[in-house]
Amino acid sequence: MDDGTRVIVGIGEILWDELPGGKRLGGAPANFVYHVRELGGEGVQPLLVSCVGPDQPGREALARWKNLFLSRKFIARDPDHPTGVVTVALDPQGKPFFDIARNAAWDYLPESPQGTALAASADAVCFGTLAQRSPKSKKTIRHFLRRTKPECLRILDLNLRDPYYSREVVEESLSLASVLKINSDEFRVLAEDFVIAGGESAVAAGLLKRWKLRLVAITHGDKGSTLYIPGASITHGGFPNTATDTVGAGDAFSAAVAVGLLNGFPLEKISECANRAASYVCTRPGAMPEMPEEIKGLFR
Repeated sequence: MDDGTRVIVGIGEILWDELPGGKRLGGAPANFVYHVRELGGEGVQPLLVSCVGPDQPGREALARWKNLFLSRKFIARDPDHPTGVVTVALDPQGKPFFDIARNAAWDYLPESPQGTALAASADAVCFGTLAQRSPKSKKTIRHFLRRTKPECLRILDLNLRDPYYSREVVEESLSLASVLKINSDEFRVLAEDFVIAGGESAVAAGLLKRWKLRLVAITHGDKGSTLYIPGASITHGGFPNTATDTVGAGDAFSAAVAVGLLNGFPLEKISECANRAASYVCTRPGAMPEMPEEIKGLFR
């Protein structure tokens, strides 16, 4: 846009999380878009590229998205496949375990001229590996990413969900990314898969160099995070909280990274705000809790 508003896109799954406490709207890209809106305020235009089915859950998802004051313009409706559902179980610490329904509408993201135009205008886009489990959505997501402008932040949220990823998907995704966000468990898997030796800082340096990344963000649950850039790093110890569940916390973290980087905040500020936003999400049920003014105002 030419008015200074940042166009920030999430592309991939929108679905219903079936949590122990009930059904809540979710999906990592959808969560990301919601938190961008909360953290970026009037300075951002958050948009979701996704797909729902022709069923009642799809209609409910679209209604819920509208009630959140978010645009449905790029959420397609697939006539032949159901809206996505994930059954979420929580351990005593609130860590989620996912049972993801197969062959959902978001596995069939369509390409469109409108989507291509959106890609060209995007200032940031967040994508993951889960939505690339099907050939159709994988093709659409890669088409979108390849049509972004060179300076666009392409944030890869490396959500490694067995059995829905492969080395090829990871490598291709990294080659299209400029920022990698990953949790510590997935980081260890990535290091083993690509045989990168050394401790966390050495492996992060290897990733930055090998894929020409601008930043690698590694989250450590309630122990905080570390942001790595070539030649430097920022570690934050996190904020104590009593977790209800951790669903969506990583997506809030990614949203804060996107908003902070696009607005030129120093890494120290981005790190603090990302950890504070993620910590708050952990204290509320579901991935898209209503955010208090002190969280909404972190970057203001």
